Amino acid sequence: MPLKTGVLALILLAVVVAVLTAPARLLGFVLPGDQIVLSGFTGTLWRGTASRCLLAVPGGFLQLGSVDWKLRPLSLLLFAPRLQLASQWGQQRLSGDLVLHGAQDITLRDADAQFSASLVKQFAPLELDGDISAQITDLQVQSGLVTAGEGRLVWQRASWASPQGLLPLGTYAVDFSQQPNAPLVGEILTLAGPITAQGRARLSGRNYSLAIEVGSEQQPMPASLQRALSLLARPVGDGYQLALEGEL
Repeated sequence: MPLKTGVLALILLAVVVAVLTAPARLLGFVLPGDQIVLSGFTGTLWRGTASRCLLAVPGGFLQLGSVDWKLRPLSLLLFAPRLQLASQWGQQRLSGDLVLHGAQDITLRDADAQFSASLVKQFAPLELDGDISAQITDLQVQSGLVTAGEGRLVWQRASWASPQGLLPLGTYAVDFSQQPNAPLVGEILTLAGPITAQGRARLSGRNYSLAIEVGSEQQPMPASLQRALSLLARPVGDGYQLALEGEL
């Protein structure tokens, strides 16, 4: 009996050591490969680094750069891996807690991000510049669609690359929230700047709508901006009313 007990203890110890020292590359088998692509692994499965990370977004993949993570072991027993993530790509950064319920079902909590507004060109043909920061308290995605969330987006030093050069716009915020089984609704606010914008944004499934009133503290509004707005919005008083809707 003592011999058998010793052998079992050694086997158990070997299993524990193997689990604790499992290489970081095994995370590639845990994450959905069609949503997140990792390479250049160092460290362990539980705490490691990937030198390159690509995240699937509408229209292609978003480069996140180097990613550090901590995986909570008990979350694997619930078949919902939970990771604490932090990524860096130049001035672009992202951190937060990610829970994976399935290939297209995720929950993001306590997330903080910063990226260039020029990334918008990856999704829409708009020549925008500035820095966008995001503070997300909670965001739930099911079957690839946002189903609940709360947070704030801030577009700082916003500018538009007009044919006549870079045109400063201002600093804007979108406070958004979504209750379960209801559309995501965002309130658009002007924090500072010569061009004012206020209105609401709405996302229901893949359908979105925007209703924004654009004005200017400078009268008249810069001619290049008036020409651009006249293609998308209708004149209202001294400003323009922009209404857009479509499908992502």
